[in-house]
Amino acid sequence: EFSRHTLEMLREPLETGEISIARAQQQLTLPARFQLIAAMNPCPCGYLGHPSVSCTDSPQQIEQYRRKLSGPFLDRIDMHVEVPFQSARVTLRTNRKEESSEQILARVERSRELQYQRQGTLNGDLKGEALMQICALTTEQNDWLMSTIDALALSSRAAHRIMRLARTLADCSGESRISQGHLAQALRYRPIQRPAD
Repeated sequence: EFSRHTLEMLREPLETGEISIARAQQQLTLPARFQLIAAMNPCPCGYLGHPSVSCTDSPQQIEQYRRKLSGPFLDRIDMHVEVPFQSARVTLRTNRKEESSEQILARVERSRELQYQRQGTLNGDLKGEALMQICALTTEQNDWLMSTIDALALSSRAAHRIMRLARTLADCSGESRISQGHLAQALRYRPIQRPAD
């Protein structure tokens, strides 16, 4: 469990791919591109929402625990996935028909290659005019996204990240254009209940 101050220091490298260090009268900027994968419990004891074990934390403890993650920090994380409790019957089931790791890897590699061929960089690096051109939306899609962003009080940074993720989802499914379904799926990865800043 990291302190809020430590987590907040990740905001700059998550946004720019660089980190600036200032000491005395010197300043140094270093490359800091990385992929952040993080996990947290729903509450300090870990049982909030569990179907059979009661949570032992007070609402104040839960709020304090969640306040470690500020809205601006969460804005810089493209995908948030809530994983509910899974029974042993579900987790140990062996007859599930799912994609293998090899199949997923091949799909991701195809998507990355397509992005490099199309724009010379990955979708996550798109900014400004290139973002608007590569992640072009129809008028209806743009109106829907803007009204949804306003209704959920998300930032313009979140809107751009939703567009990049929707473009990546389209690439992974072999689609040349972003569909309404891709936009809706990308939006579902955003946290709706945001902690206070």
